[in-house]
Amino acid sequence: MSAPYLLVLYYSRHGKTAQLAKHLARGAEAAGIAARLRTVPPVSADCEASAASIPDSGAPYCTLDDLRHCSGLALGSPTRFGNMAAPLKYFLDNTSELWLSGALIDKPAGVFTSSASLHGGQETTLMTMMIPLLHHGMILAGIPYSETALNHTQSGGTPYGASHIAGAQGQQPLDKHEITLCQAQGKRLGELALTLHRSRS
Repeated sequence: MSAPYLLVLYYSRHGKTAQLAKHLARGAEAAGIAARLRTVPPVSADCEASAASIPDSGAPYCTLDDLRHCSGLALGSPTRFGNMAAPLKYFLDNTSELWLSGALIDKPAGVFTSSASLHGGQETTLMTMMIPLLHHGMILAGIPYSETALNHTQSGGTPYGASHIAGAQGQQPLDKHEITLCQAQGKRLGELALTLHRSRS
C-alpha cells in the first residue's frame, strides 16, 4: 500500500482559494500526513480552446490517479452564484470511473471556499460541493465548534468548511481566524485520513 496523503484539490481564479489550500495542507502536515496540492485547468466557452497540460505556475493539474489513490480529500473553489466554479465541476463530472469502482468510498473529505462578500454564497457553495462527494461514498468532515475561532470570526469560517471573504477586488488578506480554521480543518482531515488508512492496511 502506498504512503497515505491528503489530496488538496482546488480551483482558484485570483489566488485566495489557493492560499486557503496551502493553509489546509499545512494543517494536514501537522497531523503527520503528506499533503498533495493539485488544481484543475480553466474551462472555456470556445470549443477550440485548450490548456497546456502543465500550468504556468502553482500546483500541477489533478489526475484521476491523484484522486483514486488519496487517503482523504479537501476540495476548494471560489463561489460562483452560490455554487462551485465550472472548472472544478467539470473535473468532478469526469470521475465516473472512480464512482463505478467505488475508489473513494469511506475516505474522509472536506470542502472550503472564498467569496467576494460576507453574504456571497459561501455556505451554499460548501454544501453543494459536498453532494458529489456523498455520491462517491466519502465521509464528510467539517469544523466542530470545539474550534473556538468559529465563535469569534467576523469574516470567513463555517462549520461546513473553511472560508475567506476576499473583498470586491480581492484585496482582503486572510485573517487570523480564517487561517486558524483552515489549518484546523486540514489537521482534522489529516488525522481522519491516517486513522482510516491504518485501519485498512
